[in-house]
Amino acid sequence: GDIFFEFGQWTIEQKEMLLLEKNAGWLSEHADIQIEIEGHADSRGTNEYNLVLGEKRANAVQEHLVQLGVDPSRLLVISYGEERPSCTTEDDACYGQNRRVHFRAR
Repeated sequence: GDIFFEFGQWTIEQKEMLLLEKNAGWLSEHADIQIEIEGHADSRGTNEYNLVLGEKRANAVQEHLVQLGVDPSRLLVISYGEERPSCTTEDDACYGQNRRVHFRAR
């Protein structure tokens, strides 16, 4: 599942930690799979800012997964900033869906 963030933040909230722990467990059971950790942002702010923010979010998730025992060589961090929204409506609920880290097997 995706990890969600507050506006302008890259700190992982406690409620998201449980999902990260679940993801780390799944990765431990599937040691042959490599994962892309995609950082995303909502459409507010400049493209450059959102790319950096997405990268900070993805890096925070990667660091936590490594702390949970996942081999860092299995993890690739990439930021899409605001370029790949999961929701395109211009409202707070949609913005919240786009402030995320998404996992993709590669």
